[in-house]
Amino acid sequence: MTENPKVAVSPFSFESYQEKPGEEYMNPEQLRHFQTILKRWKAELMTEVDRTVTHMKDDAANFPDPNDRATQESEFSLELRTRDRERKLIKKIDEALKEIESGNYGYCESCGIEIGIRRLEARPTATLCIDCKTLDEIREKQMG
Repeated sequence: MTENPKVAVSPFSFESYQEKPGEEYMNPEQLRHFQTILKRWKAELMTEVDRTVTHMKDDAANFPDPNDRATQESEFSLELRTRDRERKLIKKIDEALKEIESGNYGYCESCGIEIGIRRLEARPTATLCIDCKTLDEIREKQMG
């Protein structure tokens, strides 16, 4: 099943925000930009959840052949793992939307500096600036 790429909404299929000289960071226009990205992304993920539920209901069968049953269970398991990752992502999206509402979106939760427009466009749920994220990953590697 191939989807029309013009119909599919992705967090990365948006027009990049064009900053104006002297513009204040995370002004209402920028916040609306990110709110739109996050809401579209969440809507796309929710559509996938619905599609998975429908697919599993419609395609669930009790195959007499153990190999066919195992294949189906394996496919369903993979699909459920993917949906679980997306469920966690939806939670992060909801947290980012709350940060927009509270006025804290776009600032590093560790050091408080600006995360940056381009980084947020690449990862709208980012909560750390690039420096803090790099240090976090180094610590993670060292801890094993």
